[in-house]
Amino acid sequence: MQNSLMFELTQRGFINQCSNMDAVADLLDNGQIAVYLGSDPTADSLHVGHLVPVMMMRWLQKYGHKPLMLVGGATGRIGDPSGRDTGRPMMTEEVLAKNVAGLKKSYSKFLRFGDGVADALIVDNYDWMRGYSHLDFLAQYGLDFTIPRMLSMESVKKRLENGMTFLEFNYMTFQAVDFLTLYREHNCVLQLCGADQWGNAIMGVELIRKKLGKEAFVLSTSLITDSNGNKIGKSAGNAVWVNEDKTTPYEYYQYFRNTPDDLVGKFLKIFTELPLDEIERLSKLQGAELNEAKKILAYAATEIAHGVDAAREAESAAAALFAGGANAENVPSVEIEMPGEMKIIDYLVVTGLFDSKSEARRNVEQGGIQIDNEKITEKEFVVSKAEHMVQKGKKTFLRVVVK
Repeated sequence: MQNSLMFELTQRGFINQCSNMDAVADLLDNGQIAVYLGSDPTADSLHVGHLVPVMMMRWLQKYGHKPLMLVGGATGRIGDPSGRDTGRPMMTEEVLAKNVAGLKKSYSKFLRFGDGVADALIVDNYDWMRGYSHLDFLAQYGLDFTIPRMLSMESVKKRLENGMTFLEFNYMTFQAVDFLTLYREHNCVLQLCGADQWGNAIMGVELIRKKLGKEAFVLSTSLITDSNGNKIGKSAGNAVWVNEDKTTPYEYYQYFRNTPDDLVGKFLKIFTELPLDEIERLSKLQGAELNEAKKILAYAATEIAHGVDAAREAESAAAALFAGGANAENVPSVEIEMPGEMKIIDYLVVTGLFDSKSEARRNVEQGGIQIDNEKITEKEFVVSKAEHMVQKGKKTFLRVVVK
């Protein structure tokens, strides 16, 4: 058991729920299988909140299984109601195409694509869904889904209270047909998903059983939350993106460098490939030594997502800044319009470091702001029209460039 994939996944804390643990363990440890994981193109990049099942898929590929990475060109046109209070906005064809390309780029950071037997494959459910007319779809699948069963799903119950549309109500049927299609075309017997997708995934298992008389399975992962217990996602406004044009490698590094103390062990298990015994040692560190564990976490996570060179640059940039300044070319930057000198409170809001003047004023008065290594405590301080390095607190840096 200790040499098995299921042991690795369990010990690392990936598994939240499994439709049949014994059967899935046998599948994973006795020959290659095809496994699918889907994501709708609601943005042009994955974010950290998506990465738990993606990292689990990475482990499956390391053990010889074949990843099928589904981008929801069809389901993205509907909008998944899971975990939401309101419907998703409709996207244009141009935005959908851009987002699909972005997801493919994100997946390629974590998985090996190619023509090998265990190489990952990108699939798009629009390729098969666009072939159905409404009458065709109802004729083929209308009798396989009952209204009471669909209403029993938590994602539906929550949205019904806020005016769920017929469009959204169809989402789970589309996702179930995805699983059925991948079973037929790729002999895919296992779906990975986040905990909030459990109901949708189970509908696919039931559809495969009804249509083919075969068994398929689901593994769900826990959701990652921020320090306030909020799910990490773009709709929550706290997303840390995978693609570097949205979140720089330095910012990505800093996200993991700032991991809360009580989550360091969990994040090391999920977001790195360090051996479990080494993670256990690092998780036991306390005080200043725990900061070294956070640095190891940040470097390892950034190396996987952005490569060795980017991880080293982010590490050296962070070290230089914490040591008192030096080369800051890898620090995130922002361009602002500045016709002349500006008072510090207005300046901090314009740069985006704070949402309100009151919040900016409070941080200045409490000594939490530095400009070019000079602590600013006077709210009437005037900032010159020039490029500056601004520091908020101990760990947030921003290079401000004037247009």
